Amino acid sequence: MTQTPTQPQARAQFTVPAKHPMVTVLGSGDSLLRVIEKAFPATDIHVRGNEVSAVGDAREVGLVQRLFDEMMLVLRTGQPMTEDAVERSIAMLRAAEDGEGAVSETPAEVLTQNILSNRGRTIRPKTLNQKRYVDAIDKHTVVFGIGPAGTGKTYLAMAKAVQALQAKQVNRIILTRPAVEAGERLGFLPGTLYEKIDPYLRPLYDALHDMLDPDSIPRLMAAGTIEVAPLAYMRGRTLNDAFIILDEAQNTNPEQMKMFLTRLGFDSKIVVTGDVTQVDLPGGKSGLRQVREILEGVDDVHFSLLTSQDVVRHKLVGRIVDAYEKYDSQNGQ
Repeated sequence: MTQTPTQPQARAQFTVPAKHPMVTVLGSGDSLLRVIEKAFPATDIHVRGNEVSAVGDAREVGLVQRLFDEMMLVLRTGQPMTEDAVERSIAMLRAAEDGEGAVSETPAEVLTQNILSNRGRTIRPKTLNQKRYVDAIDKHTVVFGIGPAGTGKTYLAMAKAVQALQAKQVNRIILTRPAVEAGERLGFLPGTLYEKIDPYLRPLYDALHDMLDPDSIPRLMAAGTIEVAPLAYMRGRTLNDAFIILDEAQNTNPEQMKMFLTRLGFDSKIVVTGDVTQVDLPGGKSGLRQVREILEGVDDVHFSLLTSQDVVRHKLVGRIVDAYEKYDSQNGQ
């Protein structure tokens, strides 16, 4: 009887420095260790004291070794590891191993890049694409963040805007959205125009509350340092010394997109965010879909593409996004 040749077994051993309690590496109740074991089912991972060993296929053992190296780099910064961070680190290491593009950034570099801290909470990118998006905002004057719901495209742009304001790189922040009816009719909402528009702008207010002292927001808005307004209010203006964010840009028509982009003034930066799969325009052409064809390759304009792998909401959101994409492709939508 012919025996199937077995893969050569490799072994790696890793010592956790005494200054790091094992609970920070393995997680409360070994929760992080369970995530690692689930990701590497064919690898035997054992812990004894502050020694971690892995035995199995050489490629997988090498990935486990690099994972623990990256975890230690993160822990040295004082930032805790979470189950989510471990899962994302494994995904980044596997992508690099599989040669999915030129991956120069390591998981530790991605997970320890601080954008903004407020009330003991720090905003950081959580995926490689998010880090590249944030870096693009630093390098370019106009950046488009395109991706599905939950990828942090608007939230990270707003964090960069607040960071720029606090660093006095700009004098004001302008946040805007097109007021497109997605099933509701504005005319039937009570109140003034601002109150009618408010449901569309509410997500931007909510994000601001995460990033600034809530008591300071009314004062900053009254002074014009922060402006939250519907896109129609941008017409005819030149916006100097400002960090300008256009959110839900898939709901602009081509004329609105051109109008908005040509508001750019001196010492300003524009970030446009949107999801081309969620267009609420009744029968109209999306300015966001068209603008990539027009501006791709233009100097100082950058397009950052985020995917379901970059969803940072509940894990199920990424699966829902993938399921909808599969349905749309099968049904020719």
